[in-house]
Parts: sequence; C-alpha cells; structure tokens
Amino acid sequence: MPHPAPPATLPAAVLWDMDGTLVDTEPYWIAAEHELVAEHGGTWTDAQALQLVGNPLEVSAAVLRDAGVDLPVAQIVERLLTRVTAQVRDDVPWRPGARALLDALAAADVPCALVTMSYTVLAEAVTAHVPGAFATLVTGDQVARGKPDPEPYLVAARRLGVRPSECVAIEDSPTGLTSALAAGARTLGVEAVLPIEARQGLSRAASLADVDLAFLRRMAAGEVLDLV
Repeated sequence: MPHPAPPATLPAAVLWDMDGTLVDTEPYWIAAEHELVAEHGGTWTDAQALQLVGNPLEVSAAVLRDAGVDLPVAQIVERLLTRVTAQVRDDVPWRPGARALLDALAAADVPCALVTMSYTVLAEAVTAHVPGAFATLVTGDQVARGKPDPEPYLVAARRLGVRPSECVAIEDSPTGLTSALAAGARTLGVEAVLPIEARQGLSRAASLADVDLAFLRRMAAGEVLDLV
C-alpha cells in the first residue's frame, strides 16, 4: 500500500514588506512628497510619486532634489520620515487581512521579519502596535544595498537562521518583488497602489484577506498560486 504524502508544512519564516504590504502608508509618503516639493516651489504628480514606491529612501530623495527640493539628500529623508512617522504614531492604517495573518502566524509559531526600505524609526513606530509580532526588523538604514538588491531579504533570513528558499516573502511593489525573488524566497505579490504583473515563480493575491495558513503551506511546498 502506498504511504500517504506527509502534510505540507508551513514556511520556516514569513518576511514582510511594510509600506503598502503590512500598512497602507503609501498615501502618507505621497502626501509628504507633495508637501515638500510644493514648499520649494517645484511640481510633483501622483504619477511621479508612484515611481518611487519601494525605492530606498536615498534614491527617492535624489529624485525629489531633481524635482526642486533644495535640500541635501539626508535632510530630505529626515523630513519625509518625520512627517510619515508622526502620522503612523497617531494611526496605523493596516492593510486588509494583515493583522489576521500576523495573528495566525504567531499562533502557529512561525517567526516573522519586517523587511523594509523605510528606516528603523518608522518601522519601530509601526511594530510598536503589534509587540512581539516580528523577530527582527531589517530596515533601509541597516543595509548597504537596498531593494531591488536581494541583500535585505538575505539579511532577514540569516538573522532568523533559515534559508531564504524556506521562507515566504510578501511584497507589494515591483522593486520589492525583484529583491525577494532574487534572494530565493517564495514570493507573494499583493496588490496595493501598483498592479502586480505576472512573473516566473511569483504567486499573486488581490488582498491579504485571501491569504491564510493553508495558502502559505502550499507556497512553502513549491506551488505558485495566482488569485489575481
């Protein structure tokens, strides 16, 4: 008699992007960019802002300088961070399904890491609302090469003591998806402010509300799932 296949296991860890994936802070960033450019007499459009989604902050700051913000890159980053962090401390706009999935992973003892190009001050302001949910934070001010380079996800897996291929990464931006896939993580793209185009090996969902532990088990087993 053939033996039944063993049940699919959960991923060794789940690696979460933050802005646009865990929390709906992209509108906060876009508003802060508009305010800063207008303050310096420049022009800024939502289309330009969407091109910055997922970028390292220094890269975005350099684009804002080109748009007329007459400040050093480091000061532009500081202004944006201060504005967005203040809003997050007042109200964390969780993405649909994010808190429920975090709670399910905690109950199943699956460690999570936050992997974001935002800086530590903002990541800590967000995670303060879910104490203990994340075993480690990998932020844009902690890595030499930000997304789309794989370094942030490789650092997260190393800190958790797992292989990237044993992890599921959850992202919302093309830049972040490139980073996670290049690191070798099983990657889930969840639509936020930008569409998620199909890619080789990429799972997709329209919302985290459609993602549960069974979905993550299938991804960990090697399935590529597409709910878009």
